[in-house]
Amino acid sequence: MSFSRWKTALGWLAAMPLVALAQAPWPARPITLVVPFAAGGGTDSIARDIAKTLAERLGQPVVVDNRGGAGGSIGAQAVAKAAPDGYTLLFATSTFATNAAVEPRLPYDPVKDFAPVAMIGRGPLLVVASKQLGVGSVAQLMAAAKARPEGLNFCSAGNGSINHLAGEMFRQKTGLAMTHVPFKGSAPATVELLSGRVDLFFATVPTIQSHLKDGKLGLLAVTSARRSRLFPDLPTLAEAGVPGYDVTTWWGVLAPARTPAPIVEALNRAVNDAAAAEPVKGRLQHEGADPARLAPAAFGETLQQELALWRKVAAAPGMQLR
Repeated sequence: MSFSRWKTALGWLAAMPLVALAQAPWPARPITLVVPFAAGGGTDSIARDIAKTLAERLGQPVVVDNRGGAGGSIGAQAVAKAAPDGYTLLFATSTFATNAAVEPRLPYDPVKDFAPVAMIGRGPLLVVASKQLGVGSVAQLMAAAKARPEGLNFCSAGNGSINHLAGEMFRQKTGLAMTHVPFKGSAPATVELLSGRVDLFFATVPTIQSHLKDGKLGLLAVTSARRSRLFPDLPTLAEAGVPGYDVTTWWGVLAPARTPAPIVEALNRAVNDAAAAEPVKGRLQHEGADPARLAPAAFGETLQQELALWRKVAAAPGMQLR
């Protein structure tokens, strides 16, 4: 054999493992679903339901890895830097977009470093007031805010959270004097609202639902463009006098950028099927959310629209980050 042919044969032999690896069926080992929040919360519960159903559909374990902190950016960074092979995924929420809007120096690009996979569903926030404030409608809330020299305050689960920016959008659209009071999570924010030490909360349904039955809070409006089927008599903010107000929270799955398209498509089908089946379907309905079945490209467009919306809110005068 000539030297050139011998060299070519060695090249083919060296490449064979790589070719075999590239053609290996996916998934061939466990998948990690990174949840960028602490274990035990509402987001974590939905993620675990999704992981269980995905594992059944894909034939491989799907392990939930909680990496909370920094408004979700610690978990998001871990996925952005992971190998784009379909074995590391991010369970994202609307905070993925709101946090990116207020924090320009993230260690990743929310668009360029991720491949959108699927949106699971979206649901409204509820505008709730402390009983001590003594208001039963948005009109009364506005009157109370105007009657106070210092205005009102509103709490959130932290700077850059969906609660924070939803409140900021309300302040900007109404022109009311309002002060943002951030907490480390929705649980302590709810405690302060119940005590009357804060006035207002733009809360997710699962955060606040259990506190509405005993009448300890005033339920004023829903933030989505349409009324909630859980609270059909509750007006939207637009109906209550804040035109153009439309805010929802969402859940979805992202992969690292450059994940092969066939894997993204396979994940999209699996996630969509998991979200349409129990227990995820029932959980979303219980939380007033509507299912969403989007193709990866459509989810990507929605994500860019969300980023643009919240960056506009974050850039407005008077935006509070404290």
